[in-house]
Amino acid sequence: QVQVVESGGGLVQTGGSLRLSCTASGTDFSTYTMAWYRQAPRTQRELVAFITRDGVTNYKDSVKGRFTISRDNTKTTVYLQMASLKPEDTAVYYCNAYYRRTYYWGQGTQVTVSS
Repeated sequence: QVQVVESGGGLVQTGGSLRLSCTASGTDFSTYTMAWYRQAPRTQRELVAFITRDGVTNYKDSVKGRFTISRDNTKTTVYLQMASLKPEDTAVYYCNAYYRRTYYWGQGTQVTVSS
């Protein structure tokens, strides 16, 4: 069982920045694929970015150039640095760990971007 805990959400103005953090348990953290998803009200959860065990990253088109995902295996933590935030980035952001064919989810952290 992998425990996933997000932090770092909050309220920010348009154009501002936030950094989300996600800590996952387990001694095999370096082998996890880690991802950030988000879900706005009345919409489906969508993939924002992921990073593989080898450091390969991928982003949703609308966040490319603004968001950066990174990981620190020594801290078993993955980050999502968000810049140039827009109101449409407002959502609950969820961290996900993929390990041994199982997805583990955090409880989510709210990000609100005011216009």
